[in-house]
Amino acid sequence: MSDVPAIRVRGLEVAFGERKVMRGLDLDLYRGEVLGFVGASGAGKSVLTRAILGLQPKQAGTIEADGHDIDKLAPAERRRVERGWGVLFQQGALFSSLNVRQNVEAPMREHLDISPALRTELAMLKLRLVGLSPDAAEKLPSELSGGMVKRAALARALALDPGLLFLDEPTSGLDPISAGAFDELIATLQATLGLTVFMVTHDLDSLYAICDRVAVLGEGRVIAVGTIAELLKSDEPWIREYFHGPRGAGRAAPAARSQAGSRSV
Repeated sequence: MSDVPAIRVRGLEVAFGERKVMRGLDLDLYRGEVLGFVGASGAGKSVLTRAILGLQPKQAGTIEADGHDIDKLAPAERRRVERGWGVLFQQGALFSSLNVRQNVEAPMREHLDISPALRTELAMLKLRLVGLSPDAAEKLPSELSGGMVKRAALARALALDPGLLFLDEPTSGLDPISAGAFDELIATLQATLGLTVFMVTHDLDSLYAICDRVAVLGEGRVIAVGTIAELLKSDEPWIREYFHGPRGAGRAAPAARSQAGSRSV
């Protein structure tokens, strides 16, 4: 993991009418890391992702990509930067009228001047990369299992060979076995492709399995950020309840020891 931020957020403010969701939020996402982003339901985790992606207007603050304020970039340069970002939305967001192969080809149609044959070849390569068999390529999203939808959406997110991957609740709706397999896939792709990953999640297993650091959102700000071992020592009430509560207590001590001996910051 590099000490150079791929994304640097400072003083971010986002509001819906009179309700402020982000209140001067600061966050750094470093190149080559997997950063988990957690917080209470409705706290604004997905809002932050959408604000970084430019899908949600902000009222104040700056968002830098590789040291450049994205609001100050010329349109062509901003498009170039954003082409290096892949996004996996929570429900997959596949186009229901297109088959899997066509969904993966969609970003290529938009951004690449290549032949249809090469586009298809690249789409099939991406599908193999995420563990989908060739026969899945011609299926519609409605014919896929939940796990296959996630993998197809991930293949589309990787269509333009991004360096930065945004994942919004990637294991939501999956059974524990499928969720574990998806975590393993993300970890493998991150290591193999050298990806930087920003992952919004509620899944404690995902945090322990693949995250280098975890950032915690509370009251519109990042209230803590660090390794899980560091967060386990926090006295912040929500963090203690999250990691030491009924769902987290059984894995906290052994997982912290395991993480300290493997992935490090």
